[in-house]
Amino acid sequence: MSTEITVLDRLLEISELFQKDMARAFDGTPLSAARVRLLWDLQHEGPSTQQALATRLGVSPRNITGLVDALEAGGFVTRSPHPTDRRATIVSLAASARRMMERMQREHAEISAELLGAVAPADRPALERGVDAIAARLRALVADDEARRADRAESSA
Repeated sequence: MSTEITVLDRLLEISELFQKDMARAFDGTPLSAARVRLLWDLQHEGPSTQQALATRLGVSPRNITGLVDALEAGGFVTRSPHPTDRRATIVSLAASARRMMERMQREHAEISAELLGAVAPADRPALERGVDAIAARLRALVADDEARRADRAESSA
C-alpha cells in the first residue's frame, strides 16, 4: 500500500533535518537547542531582562533562570544590574558569544542561499508566500488551541 507524501510530510522532514544539523553543529559543546535559541534572541534583540527573555521565548521564568545560569557558567552571557529596577538583571552576550553568533548569522545566510538555490528564481516568491502563509496559519491554530486549553483549565478550577 502506497501512501502519498504530502506537503506536511516534507515540512516535517525539513524540520527533522534542521534539528539533526543543529545537533551535529553543537555536538561536543554545552549548547542545546534551547540555549542557542536564547543566544540567537540576544543577538537579535540585544541585552534583555530575564522576564523579557522568558516572554519572547515562551518559557517559564524558572526555565530562563536555568538557561541563563548555564550560559553564564559557560562564559556565553553576562548578567549586570538593571539601571532602574533593582530587582531585575540584564542579560547580555559575552564578547566571545557575540563573535560566535555573528559567525552563525553568516552561516545562516549561506545555508539559506544554498537551500533557496535549489528553487528556480521565478518560483521563489511563490515559495516564500506559501511558507509564510503556512507558518501564519500554524501559529493561529496553536494560539487557538492554547486559548481553548486555558479556558478549559479555568473552567475546571
